[in-house]
Amino acid sequence: MFLSNVGTWMQRIAQDWLVLVVLGGGAQAVGITTGLQFLPFLLVAPFGGLLADRFPKRNLLIVTNAFLGLVGLVLGVLTLTGLAQIWHVYVLAFLLGVGTALDNPSRQAFVSELVQKDDLTNAVALNSASFNAARLIGPALAGVLIGLIGTGWVFILNGASFISPILALILLRRHVDRPVREQGKTGTYSQLREGVRYVRSRPDLIMVLTIMFGLGTFGMNFQMTMALMATDVYGKGSSEYGLLGSVMAIGTLSGALIAARRRVPRRRLVVGGAVVFGLFEILSGLMPSYTLFAISLVPVGVIAMTVMTAANAYVQTTVPQYVRGRVMSLYMMIFMGGTPAGAPVIGFVADAFGARWSLLGGGILTVLFALGALVLLAPKSGVVVRTRLRPRPGLVVVTRPVNTEQPAPADPARAPVAAPPAARSPVKSAP
Repeated sequence: MFLSNVGTWMQRIAQDWLVLVVLGGGAQAVGITTGLQFLPFLLVAPFGGLLADRFPKRNLLIVTNAFLGLVGLVLGVLTLTGLAQIWHVYVLAFLLGVGTALDNPSRQAFVSELVQKDDLTNAVALNSASFNAARLIGPALAGVLIGLIGTGWVFILNGASFISPILALILLRRHVDRPVREQGKTGTYSQLREGVRYVRSRPDLIMVLTIMFGLGTFGMNFQMTMALMATDVYGKGSSEYGLLGSVMAIGTLSGALIAARRRVPRRRLVVGGAVVFGLFEILSGLMPSYTLFAISLVPVGVIAMTVMTAANAYVQTTVPQYVRGRVMSLYMMIFMGGTPAGAPVIGFVADAFGARWSLLGGGILTVLFALGALVLLAPKSGVVVRTRLRPRPGLVVVTRPVNTEQPAPADPARAPVAAPPAARSPVKSAP
């Protein structure tokens, strides 16, 4: 996956450069491309989760990786032959999103089949570390290769990089896939509704998903915002743009490695981390020079990865296996599916008010979503927030643990979805 992720980050940089510079599209065209790439998370991600619960995940991952590689090769051929147009990029970005939306639920849930529950938080973090280590290399490498050999060959290299995970999955010992439980005679939509009912019965999950929606929709549009800041604000070229992605990867990789040390993910880390992330994103958008902007991306990356890892691990460790694939697909749909609406909005704001507002607006909205979720959903999810003045001003978070372990029922369509509180005694957290 590390080798494939390097190619994926190269394609992301080359795709934006192709639309913004080579084909002469503006910020809104880049926003539309990004939105189309994430639109399938709203349309097909739930079906990806259902497939993950029905079939061996390794076989699904082989198919999805082959499809993603093919999309990269097609875009590369179109670019090299001079036939590429913006609408081609739109279509292929959408297809790339379809493959990713079907791939993500299986890939995320597959982690929990490779390790025991006590190691799951560590495994999720290390999986993110692999992705972000690739981000350290991919964007900078793409910036150099675009100048040396052109965007077309970058897409070709990305397509070829998917050979790596396919071979790894084939060579993986077969007993790692847990047996697929018989789904009975329930229909596809009934099983999808079961996943939704389970999430609705868990206010703590709704709180986490709401925060991640705000962060993913408005705060995590760096694929677009870094391109706008590099070109419009600082007047830089492809190499400097690619370097920004690698600089941010220093932060995200560090955040993933720090998160790997945690054994128990906590909701208060998701809430507080989202607020701090939004504030740092606002600060990043105010940087007066390219160098200071690049430096500011490091703490932004650390905080972003801390929040994402904590949220991902919290969902996986508190959801029973029989519905985990569907719940993870809903998580990915909410976290990434808002981008089709958020990216064009951020792109429009950047066109209307300047590139800096792509970061300022995203940071402000992320903070508002995190605080709104805290105020509206915290009491229902067993969290109480209290202010204090002594010995120093601050907030105290009181949480009630919830029993989320449920045995898999014989008929999943009739599964109980409510998770009653396991204890009534409050557990006081650190301020």
